[in-house]
Amino acid sequence: MSTEPRINDRIRVPEVRLVGPSGEQVGIVPLAKALELAQEYDLDLVEVAATARPPVCKLMDYGKFKYESAMKAREARKNQAHTVIKEMKLRPKIDPHDYDTKKGHVVRFLKQGDKVKITIMFRGREQSRPELGFRLLQRLADDVQELGFVESSPKQDGRNMIMVLGPHKKKTEAMAEARAAADARKAERQGRTTGSDAAEVTEAQDAPAEATAVEADAPVEQPAASQGA
Repeated sequence: MSTEPRINDRIRVPEVRLVGPSGEQVGIVPLAKALELAQEYDLDLVEVAATARPPVCKLMDYGKFKYESAMKAREARKNQAHTVIKEMKLRPKIDPHDYDTKKGHVVRFLKQGDKVKITIMFRGREQSRPELGFRLLQRLADDVQELGFVESSPKQDGRNMIMVLGPHKKKTEAMAEARAAADARKAERQGRTTGSDAAEVTEAQDAPAEATAVEADAPVEQPAASQGA
């Protein structure tokens, strides 16, 4: 079933409630009169509320309206934020270097506006020391508290202990900041390129002047004396 509104001659009612091009209320008019006004304004008669009695129609440029609506929908999809949950797995006795690496990933995820599920994996006798996992999760939460908060407190799940961190920034804010940073880097690169091109032009312009100066300083050869003089 088509979701396109009826326009112009496709409208099949005896009268309509007409809205003008600027949103002004014209009132209830016969369909023929509404179509006549549409021709005078060089616009389309578009049925915007088919279930009303009588149906509401508006004078507009339907092609332009469809284009603008498509652009708005595209922009909305572009800015739409999808909640993503990243996962990071650690061992209770993780060494400092691996911990810093894992923490770096968590920081990156939170900066992007994503949630992070932290899983501590216990093996063998480690299962009898759940406090090791709890302290590690608490340490990680403290290290990234400027970027995220504990959304789900540590809890045991079989051989694992799980905690969920939520970002302070919304996904849309993180996306906007990322785009702004990318635009700034692009502008900076373009600025350096423009400056380099300008320097090359200046050097090219100065080169003939230097050559002229050298030529001016060169000694002028005197013509040889005539043998008959």
